[in-house]
Amino acid sequence: MADLADRLAFHPGELAAQRVAGTSELAARVRPIISGAIPRGAFDFLTRQRMLVLGAQDRDGRPWATTLVGQEGFLSALDEHTLRAGARVVGTDPLAEVLRDEADVGTLVIDLVARKRLRINGRWRPVDGGGEVDVHQAFGNCPKYIQARVMRDDESADFHPVAHRGRELDTLQSVLVSTADTFFVGTAAAGGVDVSHRGGNPGFVKVLSATELSWPDYVGNAMMMTAGNIGLNPLAGLLFPDWESGSTLQLTGTAEVRRTEGSTRGPENGQETVFTIAESVWTENAFPAGWSEPAYSRFN
Repeated sequence: MADLADRLAFHPGELAAQRVAGTSELAARVRPIISGAIPRGAFDFLTRQRMLVLGAQDRDGRPWATTLVGQEGFLSALDEHTLRAGARVVGTDPLAEVLRDEADVGTLVIDLVARKRLRINGRWRPVDGGGEVDVHQAFGNCPKYIQARVMRDDESADFHPVAHRGRELDTLQSVLVSTADTFFVGTAAAGGVDVSHRGGNPGFVKVLSATELSWPDYVGNAMMMTAGNIGLNPLAGLLFPDWESGSTLQLTGTAEVRRTEGSTRGPENGQETVFTIAESVWTENAFPAGWSEPAYSRFN
């Protein structure tokens, strides 16, 4: 039971980040939503989803974030302690090699239409046709900052990914980042790996240079899991989907959470994250293209 308790408790980095952000009391109140099992009420939710965001570390310990996609039913709960994903990442993905073996992962099941999301973190093991996650943590998140969009229903989609690696943003990539309304961030600490959603109005991510970008932290669930992991381990990975073309931009590098100058406005909590790029992977034909135009969140 001690091991289970450790998995469900906030680690020192999260506690420190909560103190800095002034959310310690609220975080303590919401902490009981973190469970060591998939809620029974989420079983049906899983089977209706077509996308899973996954974060893990490569052989060098660098976090990356990626996606698994499939038709409805490709995700399922075999039982309350096992998430099954009937899909694999594309062979050019930075995590393709590490996911051939067991690995710590963070996953995010996100329904962009209904603005619902479920985080499931644990231990990945490969199986025929995909993988299973031995659940260590599972909890729902609020609908804040999710832009609603619909995936094109194209069962004939056949991906032929083409990957381009670099160490800085080119013009096309800079435009994608600077106009993004959604991206995902993977982080890791001693307790495991986590992947989280970030959303806002286009332009909320700033391209500071070809190797540096930033975004404001918004008021969220108060648990400060991403910031807490960065406080202990600055390595992080970002995923920017190109919803129109089906390309993805994956970045790995280092992140720093710092206070911002002046008064806060809108949903900002007075902090920002600055990310420095170590490596980029731009992959054409990485996932479904032609999503609908977004309906922006009222929380942005």
